[in-house]
Amino acid sequence: MKYKQMVAIFFFGLVSTYSTAQEDVKVVDTIAQDEEKRLYLNLDILNRYLWRGQCWGGDYMAVQPTIEYRLTPKFTLGFWATTNFKNDYFYPDGITYYKGYQEIDFYITYQVNDFLQFQLWDYYWPSVGKVAGVDNGFLNYGNDSTKTVDAIWYFDFSEGYRYPFNATLSTLVAGNDYRYDRFGENPKQNFTTYLELGYTFLFFEKAKYSALQNIEIAPVVGAVINNKAEYYSYANYDKPSFVNLGVTASKEIDLGKGVTMPISVNYTHNGASKNTEVFGKNFWITTVSFSY
Repeated sequence: MKYKQMVAIFFFGLVSTYSTAQEDVKVVDTIAQDEEKRLYLNLDILNRYLWRGQCWGGDYMAVQPTIEYRLTPKFTLGFWATTNFKNDYFYPDGITYYKGYQEIDFYITYQVNDFLQFQLWDYYWPSVGKVAGVDNGFLNYGNDSTKTVDAIWYFDFSEGYRYPFNATLSTLVAGNDYRYDRFGENPKQNFTTYLELGYTFLFFEKAKYSALQNIEIAPVVGAVINNKAEYYSYANYDKPSFVNLGVTASKEIDLGKGVTMPISVNYTHNGASKNTEVFGKNFWITTVSFSY
């Protein structure tokens, strides 16, 4: 099915007209509300997994559950995973790129203030088959491991400041992110860094039909700065590269009883000049989510 047809189906077929919120909403104590909503559940179903311009698992459907639990108003624990249900590690032609892909992440977030959040992610991406020289041990953070730790500063000025800008500063601080000398020896932690700037605005705010109202448009520009460890496989290794140039259109549908169904369509262009031959530079990602 063509992507234009997919967009039409998701935004005009699945999105039904629903009633607007009533004006006379009862006043509820905010503290009680905070205590009530501590657990967040989400399930994403998408046509392929793309992370910062990096295509993992090829052109196969992926399923991604998320579980978050808010310990305090500022401190949250989270779990995220992805799989494309493929058991073959390599492609049939022998190219050593991922076909089957799985990942399990644990993370914590701390809301520093109205616009700044600190995140610490533990990435675990074990191979679906045995690979020589690769250790899938969960507690191994060495140069033969499938573990990485990502420290992220996330800036969002859309809430308290009403400026629809956001920014991400991500640095890998531990795990398999090592660079080597010209002889392939003496591994050193590289601290690979990624920068991202985003902007969000609403489209069709006053549309006649509610199905078209408040479609969120979010362009983004993301670049990897120092990729000498080659952690970003589909990026330049010797210079900064804009691996994530894209825009996302999304719409959230209220299904009632606290359940929502966000739908999004994303276009991403990987602007790296090297190492993008396997999967290409341009991607369309369609995502349907169920959130509680």
